[in-house]
Amino acid sequence: MLSAVTYIARPDGPDAIDLLADTLSALVAGVAAGLVGDAVIVAGAAHAGVATVAEATGATLVVRAGRASPWTAGAAVARRDWVLCLEAGDVPAEGWIRTLDRFVGTARPGTALARLRRPHAGLPLRMIARGEGVVGAGRARAGDLVRRDRLLAGPVFAPRLKPRRLSARIERG
Repeated sequence: MLSAVTYIARPDGPDAIDLLADTLSALVAGVAAGLVGDAVIVAGAAHAGVATVAEATGATLVVRAGRASPWTAGAAVARRDWVLCLEAGDVPAEGWIRTLDRFVGTARPGTALARLRRPHAGLPLRMIARGEGVVGAGRARAGDLVRRDRLLAGPVFAPRLKPRRLSARIERG
């Protein structure tokens, strides 16, 4: 099982609550399949609409203080060993449940980071991803599946973690 941490940077944005709802509704299938055990919403600022969504969905709400990493803040209250990092508006594409379930069930103890694909990433992001495949990732980002203890150790991975690329994709809602 894993915890899903969804970050909403600007909850007062024009479509922020709708994007958050898109992401949380996509996770319902993972809950039904027994993959997603709990959900955490990390907000960049306090907002009544986000609090209402969190209460209605049973998610834990964390208001991020200062410049702390949203993934570290979410991992602090997550209850599972693996954390799926998402941004509001991220929607895992078909087949994500089977892929993540297989990965979590078979990951070796030394494996701490897996990355879902973003098919519409621009050239700079694709080049960064290639470089991280060689030298390792320094931080978690949206679309990562990370061991909770690595996130709790701090926002920077020391030593860098080589991400394992997964076949599952994330689309934008």
